[in-house]
Amino acid sequence: QLGINKLKRVCMLFVEMEDKANGSVDSKSPVENGQLPDPANWGVSDVVNYFKATGFEEQASAFQDQEIDGKSLLLMTRNDVLTGLSIKLGPALKIYEYHVKPLQTQHLKSNAA
Repeated sequence: QLGINKLKRVCMLFVEMEDKANGSVDSKSPVENGQLPDPANWGVSDVVNYFKATGFEEQASAFQDQEIDGKSLLLMTRNDVLTGLSIKLGPALKIYEYHVKPLQTQHLKSNAA
């Protein structure tokens, strides 16, 4: 689960991402209805920055090395995360259960509406 400090870092990350995308400062919150922006629109650097912001600085480079963008992240299976990224089992389990799976669920729910 995301702690409050990690959530704040993730929110700040997405404010920065929106600012870059918009080319200007936008007062719109990066967390809409308590959710992060749709990962389907993330680039590789956004995925890497997300995992850095959530406390997986060491493991984030694996997403860069494998060129995992948001669309790829949403397609990843548990096995992909545990074996395809060449990261230690403990962090890989946490990344999948607490981040990849919830992001996939959020994406499916927001696109079903």
